[in-house]
Amino acid sequence: MKPRTSPPPTGPWYARLATSAGRPAVLAATLIMSMPGEYHVAKFAGWSDPWAYGMPFSLSAYAGIAAVVAATRPKGARGRFSATVGAAFAIVLALAAQVVAHLVNTGHMDHNQAWLIAVTSMVPPAVLAHLLHLAATPIPQQDAAVAQPAPVVVPPLERAEQPPVPPMPERAPQLPPPPAPHPEPEHQEQAAEQRPTRPAIHYSDPRCTVIRALYDDGYRPTTTEMRAALEAAGHTAPSPSGLRGVLRAEVERHEPHLAELPTRPSPLHRAG
Repeated sequence: MKPRTSPPPTGPWYARLATSAGRPAVLAATLIMSMPGEYHVAKFAGWSDPWAYGMPFSLSAYAGIAAVVAATRPKGARGRFSATVGAAFAIVLALAAQVVAHLVNTGHMDHNQAWLIAVTSMVPPAVLAHLLHLAATPIPQQDAAVAQPAPVVVPPLERAEQPPVPPMPERAPQLPPPPAPHPEPEHQEQAAEQRPTRPAIHYSDPRCTVIRALYDDGYRPTTTEMRAALEAAGHTAPSPSGLRGVLRAEVERHEPHLAELPTRPSPLHRAG
């Protein structure tokens, strides 16, 4: 199974540089800025050095792992909903830690409160329990093979003994049929004019030309068919949402009648 790859970013060089180098720089800056607040909250709850430094790392790692699991598992898979809730919970914890630390440091809040100490003390075991739950949840196969109907084996029939067939009389040799007359040039031109021609369409993405050729069979292409056609043509296939919402949507925007074509039936549907 090939990993999903996103299309390369387009645009001027400074936009591509900001996209490729800006994201890790912003990630590192936000992690560094969040660490003091989470450290101070751990100190308020009663942890001493160096144990208080574990709070920023546990919250940051927890948020990253939960977000990756929520993004990589398909819809309906076990653990995806739990990972999504965990990622949202980690963001709420990180936000609350920053707000509480700044309120305490500026004198707007007293850190010596029982509820604050109790909630902060529950963070590490709760994070550990949820990470163990995600690790124990099996990852399903995303590209399961389509079930093929089992072939029906018919036992051979026993042939009954038949009397010998008398030889047929010799027939006169058959002459080959006369060659078909070649159409005249005028008829060829009329046939070429009657043949429907597809107007030339200029797509913003050259991969749309490969997707458009799949409609010639009279069916609307699926995500699997579009990915296979792009890979066979040497192109990089985007994510399923990019295949359906970008490439196929652009083809059907130029020719709206293509969206009304039926989807090709699977082998299981044809067998039933």
